[in-house]
Amino acid sequence: MRPIRVLVAKPGLDGHDRGAKVVAAALRDAGMEVIYTGLHQTPEMIAAAAIQEDVDVVGLSILSGAHMTLFPRVRDLLAEQGREDILITGGGIIPKEDMEKLTALGVGTLFGPGTSTTDLIDYIKRWFAEHHGQDA
Repeated sequence: MRPIRVLVAKPGLDGHDRGAKVVAAALRDAGMEVIYTGLHQTPEMIAAAAIQEDVDVVGLSILSGAHMTLFPRVRDLLAEQGREDILITGGGIIPKEDMEKLTALGVGTLFGPGTSTTDLIDYIKRWFAEHHGQDA
């Protein structure tokens, strides 16, 4: 059984990455392989890294308010490369109504501030088991 591969990225101009680093460490502690791309990533850089690293999941941390642009753009870039199989999830300061709109566009569950990392880990493991037929 292989580990779940997760790319954690901070798109846009937002310079706060403490939450992304906490999430990356928690996912790693849960046995996942984590690639953290660092700050100021473009959607193109994120999609290229996700494909190059052959990840199962892309987690975007967005605090800048640009979530309605950034999540769909990463999703579209991955789809253009035939990688609709990659889960796009993430979190940040995202109003509930925007979370619902993004989910309708094919983005996975999104998490707000204060969410337990256990909730995110459980979600990714459930998604992986459903889509890859094996437990994580």
